[in-house]
Amino acid sequence: MTAGTTTRHDTGSVSDRPAARRYRVRRLQGPDWLDGPMVSCTLVLGAAGLLLAIGLVMVFSASSVKAALSHEPAWAPGVQQLVWAAIGAVALVLALRLPVGFLRRWSGWFMVAMLVLLLAVLVFGVQLNGARQWFDFTIAHFQPSEPAKLAFALWGAHMLATRDRYLTTKSLLLPIIPAFLLIAVLLLAEPDLGGVVTFFVILVALLWAGGARLKVWLGLGAVAAIGIVSLIAVAPYRLARFTSFLDPFADASNTGYQAVRGLYALATGGFSGVGLGNSRMKWGLLPYGESDYIFAIIGEELGFLGCLVVVALYGVLAYVGFRIARRSADRFVQLASIAITTWLVGQATMNMGYVVGLLPVTGVTLPLVSAGGTSLVLTLFIVGVLARFALSEPAAIEAQQNRRRSRLSRWLLPVPAHAVDPVRSRRRPGSGRTVARVPGGGAERTPRRSTPPRRRPPLEERERGVPRRPVGSRVSEAATRRPGRPG
Repeated sequence: MTAGTTTRHDTGSVSDRPAARRYRVRRLQGPDWLDGPMVSCTLVLGAAGLLLAIGLVMVFSASSVKAALSHEPAWAPGVQQLVWAAIGAVALVLALRLPVGFLRRWSGWFMVAMLVLLLAVLVFGVQLNGARQWFDFTIAHFQPSEPAKLAFALWGAHMLATRDRYLTTKSLLLPIIPAFLLIAVLLLAEPDLGGVVTFFVILVALLWAGGARLKVWLGLGAVAAIGIVSLIAVAPYRLARFTSFLDPFADASNTGYQAVRGLYALATGGFSGVGLGNSRMKWGLLPYGESDYIFAIIGEELGFLGCLVVVALYGVLAYVGFRIARRSADRFVQLASIAITTWLVGQATMNMGYVVGLLPVTGVTLPLVSAGGTSLVLTLFIVGVLARFALSEPAAIEAQQNRRRSRLSRWLLPVPAHAVDPVRSRRRPGSGRTVARVPGGGAERTPRRSTPPRRRPPLEERERGVPRRPVGSRVSEAATRRPGRPG
């Protein structure tokens, strides 16, 4: 080696460098962390927790002035919402510990109980704002239509999963369509048109996930059109309410009052908002600013950026809900995940849609964000159900079983025993039949044979003229030998 020369030590050949460079780029750009076994559960709880935090802050901000003007402590509505959130957190933990088979097994009785409550609220319910939708329990108002949505989603998923092997249009429509029509009649008697629209969204999600054909959608669209025309003919005011979003400024003091105030709030907020707590519309200018139109208050105080964060979090919930359905091995979990996710995201879309003037005002609330006791507790329970479905993914079960977990983790997030709830079989006493028990309580009877069935000889043996061996008898080897073939 001569003086002044430098040596260069290569760690690899020249041909290896492009591969290493591609590997580094792939590590930087590829979302490998999304393939983790516990990502679904983390995304569900994380997105729902952020939405809940935003909702608690905005409910406190939107309702403080209204409470002060009513000679109440300004912090009272916010504390009340915080109490409901704590109760909802308990419901979420309970949902995390409920086995999937338990939810499916009791979905039918849950549905029956909700139908009874929807009928009872018409008789014993209290009337508020011209609608009889609540039970008055003194400390809170209970709205049975909210848990009825969950009951319909779980029961519909169970029915489709049980009848999935038939693959006929009758088995797809017969149990679900009559139940929806019955619920719709009970809700219209309250009246609660927004609830009917939400149940219709759940119905569409179930039929789509169940594999409904084109003729089903055409028939469903025709029935929906006839129903809308009938509702408008019975109550003409519904037409004005339905079409007011097309030009809310035409009647800004009556049918378009809320829509116009909501647009003013969004326009005032601009890109970054006027600041948390500085809304002008919450000073009695925007009715139901803490519930139905809380998205307008978010747009005014937090601006376009705040609205974008809320929309993105609902997008995360939509993604993870369909991800759970895709990665699950249980047909019931697949159908229920799609129905619940479509319900939550669809209700959020309807709320944000009529606030920005793209959809008619239906009066549905923004899940996890709007003020409300029954709705918040139920939504947190639903989040727990989705997280439980995420824990039932085969990859998640394997990952939890192969790692050490703390006692708190084992208590909060128990590991399911199976990715698919097993079918339990038992023999009915005194009968020669075996009854296969499915998780939903249905039974599939299969006759038990006393003797094995006789096997029909293959075609080539019949053509060769090989004599058929009687059952239970012995035939010599020469009798069954092929004719003309040497021994």
